[in-house]
Amino acid sequence: CLFFFSVFNRKTGEPPLINGWIPYLGKALIFRKDAYKFLLDQQKKFGDIFTVHIAGRYITFIMDPFQYVYVIRNSKQLEFHEFANKMASKTFDYPALSKGKFPELKENLHRIYQYLQGKPLDIISDHMMKNLQDIFEWKCSQATDWETEKMYKFCCSVMFEASFVTLYGRVPAADGHKVISEIRDKFIKFDASFPYLAANIPIELLGATKKVRKELIHHFLLQNMTKWLGGSKVVQARQDIFEKYELLGDYDKAAHHFAFLWASVGNTIPATFWAMYYLLRHPEALAAVRDEIDHLLQSTGQERGPTYNIHLTREQLDNLVYLESALNESLRMCSSSMNIRISQEDFVLKLEGNQEVVLRKGDWIALYPQILHMDPEVYEDPKEYKFDRYIENGKKKTAFYKAGRKLKYFLMPFGSGISMCPGRFLAMNEMKMFLFILLSHFDVELAENKSVRLDNSRMGLGILLPDVDIAFRYKLRS
Repeated sequence: CLFFFSVFNRKTGEPPLINGWIPYLGKALIFRKDAYKFLLDQQKKFGDIFTVHIAGRYITFIMDPFQYVYVIRNSKQLEFHEFANKMASKTFDYPALSKGKFPELKENLHRIYQYLQGKPLDIISDHMMKNLQDIFEWKCSQATDWETEKMYKFCCSVMFEASFVTLYGRVPAADGHKVISEIRDKFIKFDASFPYLAANIPIELLGATKKVRKELIHHFLLQNMTKWLGGSKVVQARQDIFEKYELLGDYDKAAHHFAFLWASVGNTIPATFWAMYYLLRHPEALAAVRDEIDHLLQSTGQERGPTYNIHLTREQLDNLVYLESALNESLRMCSSSMNIRISQEDFVLKLEGNQEVVLRKGDWIALYPQILHMDPEVYEDPKEYKFDRYIENGKKKTAFYKAGRKLKYFLMPFGSGISMCPGRFLAMNEMKMFLFILLSHFDVELAENKSVRLDNSRMGLGILLPDVDIAFRYKLRS
């Protein structure tokens, strides 16, 4: 009944509907298996605008990147935050941010992101750099001969602890590293279930996930967080805001802090892995990035090695064009974010070329930038890793074209418009600093000759994870 009702009750101006024959699921299974291929197939059949029935939702996909701007700028009619808040509250177990119960809480939390921009960003980046160097020294300073580790596990260990200490402070206990490692291990178990929680699968059906989530949240209760030393201003500001809301319980506040941790590392860790993996797979890229790093150290009179403290300004980080290009190229290849908007009313979306899309209240609109990232008309040989793809005449390249026209949006790993990740500047700095320290201090190479592929289980949710881990080895540079 749902199928026939949907097909024969379409309004004039509504896009073609791809429904599927399975009740409720629609095309969910084939979309989950390979969203990229599925969407390309539908584009060939139906053009650049079509609606797909996926797990009870009708999602209209806008495939033409020149039309992205018309979706992004209609933030009043096409909303994102309400959808994101509902998903986050269910995933991380805190009450929905209703205006009646928690007036202006959402707006107050959003304003705090000022601590991740401008001069406050410089401060938190400096702390991250120091913490990364401390962790590398603790973990790797004795590697005078080759040490072998699994790459994803290594990236996870270093980036999780550095991010945790930078944001929330140091655990003063003698076994502080061990405590953070235990939190990290629980985090990994929870993170494995994240795609199912995001897909609205009841947590009760996900084994020990509910228990693990509760244990993680308890780490962020006030009596535990007050013991940690040297936390960031952004976390302190969040704590101050939560204290103003009497209806927000201690567990609820802790759940918010846990959600912020996940937002800080859930995508940054796999993105760091891919950046490192592709550099090690391509010797010419590794050599170019390392030469750029060594030149900066030499020009600023800084010594390399675990016993030396390196300081980098934001300008110096931004001027590492080969490092940034290599990082952007890995983000292009491994990101799979679906930018979602929800129509707040019956609405006619006006697009370029006098096109119109009739939307009903509650309809979902989606941009899927992976299609853009892998478009051979925009990126020549898009499946090939080209570390200098974002460099032109020795400077950052920001002009990319399709059909002879310059694109406003050509790289979108952090979302777009109102849904753009507020921590994207810190995330980029963190990954650059990780690679800077790794390549300035150590000789690094792959220890296994095997290919690592993208695990598509997180299609639409951010950075894809690797399907397997891979061994690498490192030793101190002479």
